[in-house]
Amino acid sequence: MKLNKIYSAILLSTLPLTPALAAGLDRSGQSIAAFLQPGNYAEAGISVLDPKVQSNQLKVNDMAEDYYFPSAAIKVQATEHISIGLLYDQPFGAESLYPSNNLVFGANGEATQVEVETHNLSALIGYQPTENWNFYAGPVYQTVQGTVSLRGLAYGGASKLGSYDINLKEDEAYGWLAGFAYQIPEIALKTAVTYRSEIKHELDTTETFGFGAIQRPNALTEVVTPQSVNIDFQTGVAANTLAFANIRWAHWDQFAVTPKFLNAASGNNLIDYSDDQWSATVGVGRKFNSHWSGSASVGYDSGAGNPVTTLGPTEGYWTVGLGGQYSPAENYFIQAGVKYFWLGDAHAQTGGNIVGEFTDNYALGYGLKIGYRF
Repeated sequence: MKLNKIYSAILLSTLPLTPALAAGLDRSGQSIAAFLQPGNYAEAGISVLDPKVQSNQLKVNDMAEDYYFPSAAIKVQATEHISIGLLYDQPFGAESLYPSNNLVFGANGEATQVEVETHNLSALIGYQPTENWNFYAGPVYQTVQGTVSLRGLAYGGASKLGSYDINLKEDEAYGWLAGFAYQIPEIALKTAVTYRSEIKHELDTTETFGFGAIQRPNALTEVVTPQSVNIDFQTGVAANTLAFANIRWAHWDQFAVTPKFLNAASGNNLIDYSDDQWSATVGVGRKFNSHWSGSASVGYDSGAGNPVTTLGPTEGYWTVGLGGQYSPAENYFIQAGVKYFWLGDAHAQTGGNIVGEFTDNYALGYGLKIGYRF
């Protein structure tokens, strides 16, 4: 079952690379796998998700927009005992657009829609007192921005919140991460536990009612992206074969976006979640020869509570995924993967009232990554 260092390095990078579609606004999964690669390493990737979220009851054929997000990382083994790294991802986000001709979610030729975008830059420094142990920590820089429009009878029509818009201007804030890893490279065993802090934002906000007739600018809206814990594990199980697993917890059950004037008008939050997210992925990776390796995985996500917001009406998922990797030389590889999501049915609500049920939802995810060892 022992693996030489080249085989081990190739297998260590044969991990699920297709995008996440998780509870709350979770997207990337916030992996630090690139930082735990041996030696000097750099990678760049892109992930694409094509979801379909529908409600026959409400005559909504699809309200979930396709989206893509890039990622990149570099890790340098500065000395025998010190490593440094820089990771970029887009950890949280949302992109939805209802049909404008649906009276429940549209009015005056306009539709309910949401766009939330985040960017994360994590700087890490690791200390390896022995070959087996790695202790790491560092600051996290994060930006958040978003826009939401509510239209239609689901929000009480034009006389209430069915003509509401909000623009949350980009805000930057800082958090931190810390963790440790233990490895035995000869058998490709590695386990890591990583904690990320919550990050508090105060976003300049403009709220508009009555299709632009009434503007409420110069307010602040608090958004706190959740703390989380990732547990990663892998081990060799046979010659050129490893098993891997990831468990993630994200603290969504106290998450709420409460704009000042919307809350004054309705007594409600714009977005909130009732449960924490638990997710897990398990799978196997195998090196077929000096150039080719592959992986297969299954996954589960608990969701963040049901009923859920109309801006993201799904509740958890199950997945299956396949990945392949081509290594033209020992020091670089190209990786591609695909993942199918069975998205959970959910009751969509607004203002505490259930609007309807979204069922038979699914998504396809695709990923491409290039890695280089130097």
